[in-house]
Amino acid sequence: MPAALPSESAVVPAAPSHRLVRLKPFLIAAVALLIVGLSVLALSRLLSNVVYDDLVAAIDDTSWTQVGLALLFTAGSFLALSIYDVHALRFAGVRLPYRLVALASFCAYAVGNIAGFGPLTGGSVRYRFYSPFGLEPEAIAKVVAYVAAAFGFGLAFVAGLGLAISGPDLASLIGMPGTTVRGIGLLALAAVAAVLLFASLRRGSVTVFGRAVALPEARDILAQLLATSVDVTCAAAVLYVLLPDGDVSFPVVLAVFSVAVGAGVLSHLPGGVGIFETIVVGALGTRLPIDGVISALLIYRIIYYVVPLVVAVAAMIVSEARRATMASPALTAAVSGIAPVILGTLAIVLGAMLVFSGVTPPADTRLDLMASFVPLPLVEGAHFVGSVIGVFLLVSGRGLVHRLDGAWWLTLTLTALSIPLALLKALAIGEAVLLAVLIVGLVSSRHLYNRPASLLHDRLSPAWWLCIASILALALGILFFVYKEVPYSHDLWWQFEMSASAPRSLRAAVGIGLATAAVATWLLIRPPSGRIEPAEPGDLARAVAILAGSDRASANLVRMGDKNLMFSDDGFAFLMYAKRGRSWISLGDPVGAEAGRRELAWRFIELARAHGGRAVFYQVPAESLSLYADAGLSAFKLGEEAVVDLAAFDIKGSRRGNLRNAINKAERDGIVFEVVPTEGVPAILDELAAVSASWLEARKAREKTFSLGAFEPDYVASQPVAVLKREGRIFAFATLMISGDGREAAIDLMRFTPKSPNGTMELLFTRVLLHFQAAGFADFSLGMAPLAGLSDSPMAPLWHKLGRAAFEHGNAFYNFHGLRAFKTKFDPVWQQRYMAVAGGLNPLLALADVTFIISGGLKGAVSK
Repeated sequence: MPAALPSESAVVPAAPSHRLVRLKPFLIAAVALLIVGLSVLALSRLLSNVVYDDLVAAIDDTSWTQVGLALLFTAGSFLALSIYDVHALRFAGVRLPYRLVALASFCAYAVGNIAGFGPLTGGSVRYRFYSPFGLEPEAIAKVVAYVAAAFGFGLAFVAGLGLAISGPDLASLIGMPGTTVRGIGLLALAAVAAVLLFASLRRGSVTVFGRAVALPEARDILAQLLATSVDVTCAAAVLYVLLPDGDVSFPVVLAVFSVAVGAGVLSHLPGGVGIFETIVVGALGTRLPIDGVISALLIYRIIYYVVPLVVAVAAMIVSEARRATMASPALTAAVSGIAPVILGTLAIVLGAMLVFSGVTPPADTRLDLMASFVPLPLVEGAHFVGSVIGVFLLVSGRGLVHRLDGAWWLTLTLTALSIPLALLKALAIGEAVLLAVLIVGLVSSRHLYNRPASLLHDRLSPAWWLCIASILALALGILFFVYKEVPYSHDLWWQFEMSASAPRSLRAAVGIGLATAAVATWLLIRPPSGRIEPAEPGDLARAVAILAGSDRASANLVRMGDKNLMFSDDGFAFLMYAKRGRSWISLGDPVGAEAGRRELAWRFIELARAHGGRAVFYQVPAESLSLYADAGLSAFKLGEEAVVDLAAFDIKGSRRGNLRNAINKAERDGIVFEVVPTEGVPAILDELAAVSASWLEARKAREKTFSLGAFEPDYVASQPVAVLKREGRIFAFATLMISGDGREAAIDLMRFTPKSPNGTMELLFTRVLLHFQAAGFADFSLGMAPLAGLSDSPMAPLWHKLGRAAFEHGNAFYNFHGLRAFKTKFDPVWQQRYMAVAGGLNPLLALADVTFIISGGLKGAVSK
């Protein structure tokens, strides 16, 4: 059943108009935590007459036949869930083999069911998995949206059907009139039927709240409805077969289950914990023994939530073991992409398990067995330390999601310690086996944890605090429930006996609270790390030296010296960035060795967050987006970069007649083309400066910075320059950027005098392309076409619609159409470029800050 790991965000004082947006994560966390508290309170009242020993007895009474049927129905539910992704990919216009889709779907739901709001968590897993197969962010967003909508639509159908069929029976359980319950079910079914009828009569898209939403065909909706029905029915059957015998029919359980799942998803709580149990117990506890209902819910959670996650880890372990023999590099990358999320989720689950284990007593038979060969101090110490380790696993699990090597070592150490502690405290073999699975998963995926960053370097977001607080609130509720018949006394703290479980759990609860307080205190009061330092000449020389191994010609923009620099720990990579307001803006990906680039990207994101800012990666390629998705950033398309394949470029044929004519005319007019090497540029700087000044004056323009070069003598003199001369005098030039590996070149500044002949730009570009083609280069970048290639589909995101509107109607401010049309003359390959930043208002604010930086402030932004 679809149910993200908490996303990261940071805030600083801002304008009052943005305070509500900034406070939104905290408000959601506060409301969700309030819901957890109310759920715990409601459950405590519902369980007021239930004794813990009766609950344990009810669990022991569950037969292996029931467990086997529950596992079978779980498999059926997850099989139906894979159909969601099949239809979603088809809707997005993508075809992939079913085995890949099934694996992605299984892992997404195994994580999403536990972590909370499934569309977000499942979307994160799907992005990591599908990206290596060439799916663009827009297509994956369509898949996530389709899955979420299909689940909600199908859940409404199944709930309505259950309410309509079992109205009178369910009404007697919850104290409502039977006609009311049945009427609600019929209304839900009528809404589903109306959507189906509307989809069959009107194809294409429909406007909802001012946004165009594409509609699948009616037959696809029916097929998806069938898959959802099977999914929800099988999932409800898992719970049904685990319930004790009683006068409750399956339609009643199905209706209650559907309502409980929907409420749990809407709560945003991890796995809907608390909400789901409260609704099920409140509805079914009047007809069935409450201890039997609770035991069924506990076993249901293990079978439907924990077992699939363990299976996902096992599948990952097998894939990593076969890594060297895998025929598909894309599949290898996909599995590696989702492995940290799966292992991080399992670490969090096992941390919660250790916390809950610390506040519950072991079976008396186990204590009697241990009393004969395990000293009491060892039992006491194992119980206390194991509980505290659970808290630290909750924190290290987040570090695993972010691929921190420190988190890997810490989790491995804690897990290895927990196995003997689990055996010493209560012969908890089940705990030990699960912990061992995590160890094997960690060892098999060691190569993925290559970020040498501190685990406590970043503050936890409100969503992560909500996750931890929910687990601790439930642990406290469990403690009070288990020992409610034990009268409190100060003497309990000092009772040390093998049979004294209550004092042992009480001390463990204090240890859990102190460990949480210690982590919270450190993360909340520690000073932010890092300062913004302008680039110094020595730093600039280091960055230029790294350029020698770069495959990006545009990385030469570091030579401008107008950007701050951050270097990797090994010194073989750098990142160039600027800061305006809350925006920390990296120009492109980090440059240099792969390991250092990944480290820098994460460190930059953490540094921005530590200062209460937003990390922005400007003009990054599609292949880099998975790295930023791991950090919780979203991709927003900026436009397309025109890259000419020099091996395929020529000026033959009718389509290139204008380029040949420009060259022939230039030869007749005595125009000379020359590429001046770097060492020869200082001698012509004065001529170049005069051409540049006349170009700026004719256009009433200002110099740009950051993502564009400016006419700075040191910068211009640091690279080759292509010039056009007539009668020995330069009238046009272009500065050239060359990648360190000698495969890519690019043009930066291109300027000419007002009296230059028509076709000067075509001539200069064509001669430059032919020059680098003859020199054996592979590619030549003509630069970005801003806002080009944005989707015009009715289903397109709002960002695309705003960009399309600017592209179509913004020529009064910027010649979008003309720039793209000019570059199209050279038949380039259009490569998509993105901005990676957090969602909400951040993209618009970040883009405004980038614009101001490039233009030199507000005045430059509104002028040319």
